[in-house]
Amino acid sequence: MEFAIVSLASLFAGFVDAIVGGGGLILVPALFATFPDAHPATLFGTNKGASIWGTGMATWQYSRRVQMRWSALWPAAVAGLVASLVGAWLVTVISPDFLRKLLPFVLLAVLLYTLAKKDLGRTHAPRFAGGHEQLVAAGIGLIIGFYDGFFGPGTGSFLVFSFVRLLGYDFLSASAAAKLINTATNLSALALFIAKGHIWWHFVLVMAIANVMGSLLGTRLALKHGTGFVRGVFLLVVSALIFKTGYDAFLR
Repeated sequence: MEFAIVSLASLFAGFVDAIVGGGGLILVPALFATFPDAHPATLFGTNKGASIWGTGMATWQYSRRVQMRWSALWPAAVAGLVASLVGAWLVTVISPDFLRKLLPFVLLAVLLYTLAKKDLGRTHAPRFAGGHEQLVAAGIGLIIGFYDGFFGPGTGSFLVFSFVRLLGYDFLSASAAAKLINTATNLSALALFIAKGHIWWHFVLVMAIANVMGSLLGTRLALKHGTGFVRGVFLLVVSALIFKTGYDAFLR
């Protein structure tokens, strides 16, 4: 029964994550509800072990249909990978609890800004080129990669918003770029969890297959319906994150 529950959750998480990020909003609570007595680190490690395959598949699918600005994205991915490792290490030294009460308000600001700027991310008009774009993209990878390793919720949404707002990408291109960075940051966290022995491989295999299936479906829908569709899903996911993180911070 546990296999069926977490596999379905992983399928849906892969679907949502492929479009705009936020799959952890689905899969992590499902794991905690199914295995309430398990060590949290093991559940986080199992989540990363499954979701990295869906995120990687989404990156590959997008790269075949969306113009990826590789010269800027590779430095961002490397910066994200290194920063995520640093963040994951730091969380073993100090608690990230101070971020819990701040996060819902940051997400609310992202939501309101996106709603107010109705044309935001509708057209693909990169603001920078060459070294300037590489520097800004690496900065995005560095900051949000560190956040992903240290705390995590909303990483995909923050990546998408950053590529749209700072680099001038449309939502579809930003989502494609975010998948590459998120794959790198997930790889860092997964390596740490594996080193510490916090992963259930027997669940990861089945969940990874389900996650890839959901990712293929989500990517296909995003590519078919384009930027407007991705923007709509982005707004829904950020709204859900506001409620979830607000509940965790103030009501739980």
